[in-house]
Amino acid sequence: MIMSRIEARRHEDTAVPGNLVDRLLAGLPAEAVLTDPDVTVSYANDMASFCPAGTPAVVVLPRTVEQVQHVMRTATELRVPVVPQGARTGLSGGANAADGCVVLSLTRMDRILEINPVDRIAVVEPGVVNATLSRAVGEHGLYYPPDPSSWEMCTIGGNIGTASGGLCCVKYGVTAEYVLGLEVVLADGRLMSTGRRTAKGVAGYDLTRLFVGSEGSLGVVVRAVLALRPRPPQQLVLAAEFASGAAACDAVCRIMAGGHVPSLLELMDRTTVKAVNDMARMGLPETTEALLLAAFDTPDPAADLAAVGELCEAAGATRVVPADDFAESELLLQARRLSLTALEAVSGTTMIDDVCVPRSRLGEMLEGTERIAEKYRLTIGVVAHAGDGNTHPTVCFDAADPDESRRARESFDEIMALGLELGGTITGEHGVGVLKKEWLAREIGPVGVEMQRQIKQVFDPLNILNPGKLF
Repeated sequence: MIMSRIEARRHEDTAVPGNLVDRLLAGLPAEAVLTDPDVTVSYANDMASFCPAGTPAVVVLPRTVEQVQHVMRTATELRVPVVPQGARTGLSGGANAADGCVVLSLTRMDRILEINPVDRIAVVEPGVVNATLSRAVGEHGLYYPPDPSSWEMCTIGGNIGTASGGLCCVKYGVTAEYVLGLEVVLADGRLMSTGRRTAKGVAGYDLTRLFVGSEGSLGVVVRAVLALRPRPPQQLVLAAEFASGAAACDAVCRIMAGGHVPSLLELMDRTTVKAVNDMARMGLPETTEALLLAAFDTPDPAADLAAVGELCEAAGATRVVPADDFAESELLLQARRLSLTALEAVSGTTMIDDVCVPRSRLGEMLEGTERIAEKYRLTIGVVAHAGDGNTHPTVCFDAADPDESRRARESFDEIMALGLELGGTITGEHGVGVLKKEWLAREIGPVGVEMQRQIKQVFDPLNILNPGKLF
């Protein structure tokens, strides 16, 4: 996925403590410290649009916990902000640099330290790529379920920072369900362990969950203990076509109310289907208003698909096509994974919303988004993890057109307002970052914001860890 980026601002007069680089080099190898402005500026942004970014003073790529501790001690002593980063595939500006900061890129801490089939855990460093871990545990007959769309690039540390999800959340849950314990370097360089390696454990406050989704604002994750599951059977996929988004959402409600537990339940609207066909010539049915993909990884997936197919037909599906084999299933899933890339090709730039609503109100969310697209005269494609109500309305626009860019931003905000009106949340898996700061305040209210700021103050009293994010 290649997202259009707003070019990072470059300020040649940024104030940087004169001995910062020397102090960093005292505990780091020279190759781990990048100072060339033409190089460091490339670390300024993640993949979000409309998110300002500053100019880093230096980029550091540590390989050990001790090196991270040295960076944080130095930053604390010199009062320099630190922005932790993974692969920068985020979509909220949460990894964007601040002026004069140390960018702490953890991508070189990429070792899988342990895979334990008995305890069903993996111990990993933060720079391990999600897909790499998934394949490694698969060799032991195990399964790490969280699978963001960027799983071939995104890192476990980034997944933990944003509490990311993926296609399988409807059955298996999000990243937070799989983080058992952490080792975290605090703002002052101290190393803290949280959580456990055991299947159960309730000792003290759950600080592990506090760090999951904190976007690097409370500490730097340097090691994680992750829960694994037995590898399930290969899944079979069913595709159902509908004459309206409302009918497809009715089918989702019927499936979930019927007690079915699909491993995947995804929705693509007409705009998205057309975009995928235009880009990849996949032969998806462009006459449909909504395409629903359901999958099961049960011992008898064909029987489960047959039952779900009947529910889709009862909801008004115009056509229901179960895949004949695993290869055909994978082809359908590939179409879904291409959705965001295909929508970017429509106008050149996209803003990807991440609003999650109760499943029972998913139809209202789709209808409201369609009205917003008409109001602002924009193409807005919707893909959704329909099984858990997590929608990704994707606003397509020309970033070179100031008026179109303004309308895109306004439509984005209106979609978030709609989500809150429907009893939802402004982010189901992408995080808050810079993009949704004002909306976090609206969702959790002034008391909620104040309590979160107080928590931040406990862990980071100097406010040097990823400042300017969340609130």
